[in-house]
Amino acid sequence: MRTVAELEERLSRPRDVLVDLRKLDGDILILGAGGKLGPSLVRLALRGVAEAGTGARVIAVSRFSEPGLADALRAQGAVIVEADVADDAALAALPDAANVLFLVGAKFGTSGREHATWATNAYLPGRVAQRFAGSRIVALSTGNVYPLVPVTTGGCVEQTPVQPVGEYAMSCLGRERVLSHFSVRDDTPMALIRLNYAVEMRYGVLVDVAAAVLGGHPIDLTMGHANIVWQGYANEVTLRPAPHGDAAVRVEPDRPELVSIRQVAHRPGRRMGREAHLTGTEAPTALLSNAQLCHRLFGYPDVPVAELIDLTAQWVADGNPLLGKPTGFQRRDGNF
Repeated sequence: MRTVAELEERLSRPRDVLVDLRKLDGDILILGAGGKLGPSLVRLALRGVAEAGTGARVIAVSRFSEPGLADALRAQGAVIVEADVADDAALAALPDAANVLFLVGAKFGTSGREHATWATNAYLPGRVAQRFAGSRIVALSTGNVYPLVPVTTGGCVEQTPVQPVGEYAMSCLGRERVLSHFSVRDDTPMALIRLNYAVEMRYGVLVDVAAAVLGGHPIDLTMGHANIVWQGYANEVTLRPAPHGDAAVRVEPDRPELVSIRQVAHRPGRRMGREAHLTGTEAPTALLSNAQLCHRLFGYPDVPVAELIDLTAQWVADGNPLLGKPTGFQRRDGNF
């Protein structure tokens, strides 16, 4: 994965996803297909459907603000619908689909715009759930609904009591509660994906750390540990729950290992011939999830952490394109 083309190919390479796509009836509608996660998920769905031979359409819905993205996905076989799903008329006009992936959410810019964050993260999901009542819905959520927990615990599991910190996390819990309400009321099969930090070579915690090392910027160690997961695996997990979902279930696809930010910083530093500038001391708690249930359901990620760190360090050192969207993983107060 040394070029954008190689990275996109790996991100969208069907693996275990074919097991469940062969069981899936009906089209796949992806809401928020133009965001940072959406394009690779659309491509994975297209390749998976083609190999599974189901004949399902993959319908990509977004405002598509990135120039050329809609045309590129259309050329690869996606049905493109340019629409703002926050607009009631546009939402009502969307094509019906048996399977709906809901990727829309707001995180950054929450502070000072809390009202807009709640509208996107809690009100809109309810409108989507009503529009697609009876479809199988998979919605992205976040591990931020959990409290910070001692590193020694190994992270939160699906049954851990939620305790969101900050407006963003509270609005995401609102999204889950609203979706779960409509799932129960309308008998809509639903899966909620509590994702912490998915990574690829252009975005994620590893990019944030490697870019800081390369630029000589300080890295705060107070949030000393984090979960990371290969974005290609997160894409698979987002596509696969639909055949399993007959209730509002929650799945966490992050790795069970605790990734040390200190160690992550030193490894690219050695590869780049630079010394990581570290500040602060690791707190005894962090935002952590345990993915054992997810791995039992869907298998284990296929790209090891060490490989992800090395690939990201090389990518950043080579000056390859980045998405320019820092994760804010260092935040402990929930303000994004």
